[in-house]
Amino acid sequence: MTVKLFNTMSRRIEEFKPLVEGKVGFYSCGPTVYWDQHIGNMRSFVNSDILKRMFIENGYEVRHVMNITDVGHLTSDEDTGEDKMEKGAKREKMSVWDIAQKYINSFLRDIDSLNIIRPTAMPRATDYIKEQIEQVQKLESLGFTYEIPEDGIYYDTSKFPDYGALGGQNLNELRGGARIDDSGKRNPTDFALWKFSPKDKKRAMEWESPWGIGFPGWHIECSAMSMKLLGPHFDIHVGGQEHIKVHHSDEIAQSEPIVGKPWVNYWVHYEWLLSKDGKMSKSSGDFLTVQDLIDRGYDPMAFRYMLLMGHYRQPMDFSFEGLDAAATGYKNIIKKVAVLLQDNTTDTIDEEAFDRWHDKILGAVSDNMKTAEALVYIQELLKSTDVNVATKIKLFEFIDRLLGLQFIDRAHKLVVIETEIAPAEVQEMADLRAKAKSDKNWALADELRTKIDEAGWTIVDTKDGGKLVKKA
Repeated sequence: MTVKLFNTMSRRIEEFKPLVEGKVGFYSCGPTVYWDQHIGNMRSFVNSDILKRMFIENGYEVRHVMNITDVGHLTSDEDTGEDKMEKGAKREKMSVWDIAQKYINSFLRDIDSLNIIRPTAMPRATDYIKEQIEQVQKLESLGFTYEIPEDGIYYDTSKFPDYGALGGQNLNELRGGARIDDSGKRNPTDFALWKFSPKDKKRAMEWESPWGIGFPGWHIECSAMSMKLLGPHFDIHVGGQEHIKVHHSDEIAQSEPIVGKPWVNYWVHYEWLLSKDGKMSKSSGDFLTVQDLIDRGYDPMAFRYMLLMGHYRQPMDFSFEGLDAAATGYKNIIKKVAVLLQDNTTDTIDEEAFDRWHDKILGAVSDNMKTAEALVYIQELLKSTDVNVATKIKLFEFIDRLLGLQFIDRAHKLVVIETEIAPAEVQEMADLRAKAKSDKNWALADELRTKIDEAGWTIVDTKDGGKLVKKA
């Protein structure tokens, strides 16, 4: 099936053509492990999971690399500020190494809770210092670097004419809007490749290098690790849209002089999950995590379902009202799938119907990851009277592989008390609702369904009529 993706570099939807037939190599920016990841961060990781699952269901062999930033970097794009890892260590009175491991473990718990397939490789930046130094040396030999005494080795963006192309800008535009400072940088867009350790104190994370003791700049790790694990050219690089104008532009600038152009064929960027105050951020210390949602009684799959109701290129507002609505919708599908599992006795798979719905749902996700459209098709599938039970179950097995929503798993776990007989008054309301539906009195039917729900029961509509199910 044809796969289409919006390429940030070309600013248009393109048909995906792999570098190697039948294989996909992609790199995603991972967590900086000095704190828990908030649910806004998790939207990017879920989107990357959908991208991977889509390629797998299309028959591709996927190699996915995601970095773990466990090395101390400065907190701003301008190469200034406090080291994030040291900041975390001070906050919790732990070593930077223990902080890194604590939040790596936290991150892995979160992605497992959200049924995110773990990447093929999750390299830690501190394990690739040698490769980062080698890359800086290559740039130095090519004439792309300069030294600011007492500060570090910097990349000279004036030597790379295409700088800023990913964000639709050129160097003249970037320079025109930049402030003049006394940092010693030749150009406002120049960035650190290697920072020197202060002379008057020892940092928690620092290494020997040809330029003296210091630590890598923020951007160099992604170039070094992706080249090491995916090769000098690979198919897709993904990340949050906040990375376009600085981090990813810097990655391109430091990589293409070494390996040639283009370094990456497709750039895919995800929009933010917004709180009532705008973009979610760790800077205030006031943010929600996956574990916070679990502690409030939410199934992590309901949160995943909510994320898939939007499109990755559009901002999404988060609210508990929205999550509640998503949770209700998710549970309703589970209940219907549970009924399918109970009714699956004599049907055989209708291969023609399976292929038709399979291609319809996979086609939506393959067309620039239209997950919301796929969810609409899933609702239509459940209502369809032209698809038998066995075929629907097989389709939901495929849907769970594609979207990772665990409908079948949750349906198996749903407590359905078959032996309990509904109270007479509930059964009477169910009978009245069936008659109201037959008479096309939809308002009365809806009113009776609400009353049945309030009584602790649910009506699941099947091909044989309404079925009363005790709420779990």
